Amino acid sequence: MSKKKGLSFEEKRARMMEIFFETKDVFQLKDIEKIASKDKGITSMSVKEVLQSLVDDGMVDTDRIGTSNYFWAFPSKALHARKRKLEELQTQECFEVRSLYAFCQFHLIFSVTFLELVSGKFAETSQKKEILQKGMEKSKIGRENTAERAALMKELAALQQKKEQLKAEIEKYKEYDPDVVEEMRQTSKVAKEAANRWTDNIFAIKSWAKRKFGFEESRIDKSFGIPEDFDYID
Repeated sequence: MSKKKGLSFEEKRARMMEIFFETKDVFQLKDIEKIASKDKGITSMSVKEVLQSLVDDGMVDTDRIGTSNYFWAFPSKALHARKRKLEELQTQECFEVRSLYAFCQFHLIFSVTFLELVSGKFAETSQKKEILQKGMEKSKIGRENTAERAALMKELAALQQKKEQLKAEIEKYKEYDPDVVEEMRQTSKVAKEAANRWTDNIFAIKSWAKRKFGFEESRIDKSFGIPEDFDYID
C-alpha cells in the first residue's frame, strides 16, 4: 500500500486561511498550532513557517499586545484583494467602453453627415415638388399625375423612412456614455466599502465579547438582532 502523500506548501496556506475565514476570530500562535494540526492536517512543526509566509504576503495581519503576538485575517481582507483585481478588470473594461464610445461617435458623425446629405436631397426634392405643383396648376382639370411626380413622391417616401431608421440607430448609443457608467460604478463602490467596514467592526466586537465574557455567538446575534446570514457584501 502506497504511503499517503503529504500536503503541499500552498495547500497548507489555503487550509490555514480557512481557519481564519471560518472562525472570524483572533488567535495566538499556540491556538493556531492546535487547530491546524487537529482540524486541517497541518503538522505543528510547519505551522509557524506557513503562518509567517501568509503574514509576509499581507494575507494575515499580526500585532503584539503585551508579551503575546496575535494573528487574524477577516474575510474582508481577501475581499479587498478581489476588489483590487475587479478594479483592474473594470479599468480594462472602461477602456473597452471608451473605445466602443469612440466608435459610436464616429458612427454618429457619419450618420449626421449622411443625414445632411439626405436633407439636401429633401431640399432638392421639395424644389422639384414645387415645380411640379406649379406645372399641375397650369394643367387642365382632371389630368392624371405625371410619371415624374410619381417618381419624386416615391423617392421622398424612401428618404423619410431612411431618416427615421438613422435617428433610431443614433438613439441606441446614448446608454454607452462612459461618464454615466463610471458614475454608477463609483456610487456602488463607495456603498459596498462602507457596508463592509461596519461588517468588520461587528465581527470584531462579537469576537471580543466571546473571549471576554464567554458568550455563545448565537446568544450575541439574538441579543443584538443580528441575522444568521449576516456577512460581507461581495
